[in-house]
Amino acid sequence: MITLGIETSCDETSASIIDSGKNILSAKIFSQADIHKKFGGVVPEVASRNHALKIRPIVEEVINDAKISVNDIDLIGVTNSPGLIGALFVGVSFAKGLSYTLKKPLIPVNHLTAHILSGEIENDDLTPPYAALVISGGHTHLFHVSKSYAFTLISKTIDDAIGETFDKVSKTLGFGYPGGPEIEKNASFGDETKINYPIAMKNELNFSFSGLKTSVINSYNSEKYTKEDISASFQKIAVDTIIHKIRLASETQKISKLVVAGGVACNGYLRKRLQSELKNIRVFFPSKGLCTDNGVMVAYTAYQFFNKRIFMGFNSKAFDRDENIKLF
Repeated sequence: MITLGIETSCDETSASIIDSGKNILSAKIFSQADIHKKFGGVVPEVASRNHALKIRPIVEEVINDAKISVNDIDLIGVTNSPGLIGALFVGVSFAKGLSYTLKKPLIPVNHLTAHILSGEIENDDLTPPYAALVISGGHTHLFHVSKSYAFTLISKTIDDAIGETFDKVSKTLGFGYPGGPEIEKNASFGDETKINYPIAMKNELNFSFSGLKTSVINSYNSEKYTKEDISASFQKIAVDTIIHKIRLASETQKISKLVVAGGVACNGYLRKRLQSELKNIRVFFPSKGLCTDNGVMVAYTAYQFFNKRIFMGFNSKAFDRDENIKLF
């Protein structure tokens, strides 16, 4: 089955063609990072307008690169929640039009579900049940994934997502956007033991990063520390928090396999520490190209859920939040 995946939830316009689930025939991403960099973050209206300009060329490009005809597509998957509502509307509207024209089924894909299942694409031995941590600009969510692909939320951030915190700390230090790569680069020149930031809500499963963000801002304003030391100390405690919460969850969830996905999962420091310090837990990371928002994970998720007969009607809507929306 040839599946087209379309992703426009934030500031990447992406599409992919896959065959038989994991055979990637083509994949393209148009990143708006350089466009939003001058604003210090994503501007929703600007993101939506650029999706509208790029969605058709990107889809046409992946079809041509896959060396297929548009009529060869058997199934279409599109991200419909959560994300920037205007950006989501662009992808959903385009996918609906294509589905109607081709008379092909359309699968609505939850963005978090796609990130979670991205860990399976390159790891044939990764099958449910497992735990999944989605860490990105908008999310810090830990799930249990059952054999039937039922998703149970274990914990989440009660305020800022970890990726958003990286971005805001980076902006405070004058490094710019996106913040993750900038913090990681500058942290490599700093002393991570210089500032002893605490783990918030240490005895609870949920995450909190707003206090850490404020502490970093206070450290910077004190003018006692270098930007590199602040970066290193901040990065260390952010990862310490992730490790601590997973260990805490494993006391009741009996976690033996863990997928870590989302844009923050590109961080090399985080990857190294999670794989070395989470004893008795096998940690799976998608390749970095599959950690950021991409059409491959959307296509794969649509393919996986086709048999569940969960289709998107032409009157269906996009949703900007994930509260009260089931991840299938």
